[in-house]
Parts: sequence; C-alpha cells; structure tokens
Amino acid sequence: MALELIGVEKRVGAQTHIAPTTLTLEKGTMNVLLGPTLAGKTSLMRLMAGLDVPTEGRILWHGADVTGMRVQDRQVAMVYQQFINYPSISVYDNIASPLRLQRKSRAEIDRAVRETAEMMKLTPMLARKPLELSGGQQQRCALARALVKGAGLVLLDEPLANLDYKLREELRAEIPKIFEASGAIFVYATTEPEEALLLGGNTATLWEGRVTQFGPTPQVYRQPRDAITARVFSDPPMNFLPVTKAGPRLMFGEGQTAPATGSLAGIADGRYLAGFRANHVEIAPRPGAVLEFDCRLAVTEITGSETFVHLHHGTDRWVGLVHGVHQIEPDTRMPVWLDPAFVYVFGENGALVAPAPYAVAA
Repeated sequence: MALELIGVEKRVGAQTHIAPTTLTLEKGTMNVLLGPTLAGKTSLMRLMAGLDVPTEGRILWHGADVTGMRVQDRQVAMVYQQFINYPSISVYDNIASPLRLQRKSRAEIDRAVRETAEMMKLTPMLARKPLELSGGQQQRCALARALVKGAGLVLLDEPLANLDYKLREELRAEIPKIFEASGAIFVYATTEPEEALLLGGNTATLWEGRVTQFGPTPQVYRQPRDAITARVFSDPPMNFLPVTKAGPRLMFGEGQTAPATGSLAGIADGRYLAGFRANHVEIAPRPGAVLEFDCRLAVTEITGSETFVHLHHGTDRWVGLVHGVHQIEPDTRMPVWLDPAFVYVFGENGALVAPAPYAVAA
C-alpha cells in the first residue's frame, strides 16, 4: 500500500504553489514535510488529501488513480494545529462521530472508541467535554478522532504549534508510538528541524513550493543535496562563507587555511561555498586543527542554558549557538573558531560537492 504523487503540480493563475513533484510514501512510514512558512507544506497536504486537485500530474492510492476523487471518498484523516473538536458533546462522542457517519454498529463503535482512547491515554476523560481538557488532551482527542476512522493516510499539519513547550515535548514522544500502532501512512508538517529529527522516518524538505530532497531523516540532515536543503534543515539556518580550493589547501576568507583531506582532497581547484551549522561555532579556543575568524558581535540571545551569538564576518552574517550564558557587549570584536570536520562544501550553483567529514563518519 502506497501513496504516489507523479509529476504533481499546483498553479493558481500565474503563481506556482507546488512545483512538479514526484514522491512515493509507503505503508507504515512516518514522513515529515519540513520547510519555512509558505514553503508549500499545507498545499502539498491538501493535494494528498484530495481537498485540492492538481493542475498537472496524478495521485495514486494502492495503484489506483484517485486524482479527481473527493476527499470524502478517500481513506484519509487530517489534523490541524487548531483544536478542532465538537465542544458540546463528550470526548467519547467526539471520537465516535466519524464511525457513526460510516454507519458502524454500536458494538463496533464502542470497541473502536475504547481501543483508540486507550492508545491516546484518554480513557479517564471519555465522559468529559473537550473544553474540560488541557490543551494536550484536546489535541489527543482530535488525533483519536482521526485515527479511529482506520484511515490509511493521516495528515498532521503542524499539530503541536499551538501547545506550550512541555505539551509539545510530551506529544512529540507519543506520536511515533501512535504511528507504529496504527500502521497508516503518516505525513507530518513542521517548520522545526528539531521536530523532524525527533520524529525520525523520512523527511521531505520544501522551499518555495519545491521538494528539494526526500529520504531517511538522518541522511537528509547529514548529507543535504544542496545549500537550500542544508539551510532548511538547520535551526538557525546554516551559515555560509566563500572558500577556495587550491592544491592540497582550502582557503577561507581572511587568509585562514585548512588541509583538503578525505573527500575534499579529490575536488577540483576553484571557488566554492563553505557551510556550517550554528552549534559548531565556538567562542573559546580549544586544541586541534581549528579555523579562527575575526567577527563583530551584533547581539546575543540568552535562552537559559544556551546563548545565540549573532555575528558579522565581513559581509556575511552568521549565528552561533554556544553552551552557557554569555553576556557580551554589542559591537565587540571577537574571534570565533570552527573545526573543519564540521564544514560542508557546496558548488557556486549550491549543489553539494563534499559533505562535512563528521557526517560521513556518523
């Protein structure tokens, strides 16, 4: 059982909302759509669900063409970031509502509701109204109503975005377990790379309506196909600076050099783009083969146990994420350090030339 998108495209007037896309989502898989706001995640989900019809291309379900089929006639369920529950009826009746529309018997409904409620840890709340529940419990109720239908495709459009941090962490841990128990195809949209990594499965990165890469989540994260994918799958976005390969050396900006070892040794001499993630920036020197750059601090953001440092390096703007609380005056000149093992090399056209050595070794 699989959902296949074959050359699917969505245009509205002169605007392309979804560029031609071909994807295959297999039964029993978790598939994350990762991208910034307006990248096309919801538009792609609406095409998968049948809420919108593609301008071009076909959508197959179990090998059958369902491109023009109404959403009501498909085995699909969708959960949004808002808590969409019926406030005037009990949690039990909320979960039971899609089964009643399917004209299931009373015994079938009762068994399915109680099994799903147990899986979602809602059994003690079945007699309550949704507004008597916490935010996390309300979202679990919405999830239960989607799952109880036995849908083969469950679409989750940023379902945790409106929850506080503790509840998000709780449900992030529970959703993969729910997914394993249901056996459906799950598609989960998020703007947060950390959420994609926590959910695992496969990830499709989106940028301006285009799927830039799709594959196992750790692989897409460690070996992004191009600079756009690397930017999307980094929080904060990946930092970049020009680099030149000359013989056995890499030359970074202000005369900083590093040996071109491993996969970098075989690339042709020329100009490239180096990329590195915020958590690999260091503001304290350490032993080893590290690169040192002279930067100017723009501002710091203290999150509690970590500090974001916003830096100017010539015309480049970088963000570093360092452990601990660091209070540094704006406009301070400061050196930062970078281990070449964490540096990706992209061509001037943005295509990946060589992944960071650490990513290959992982």
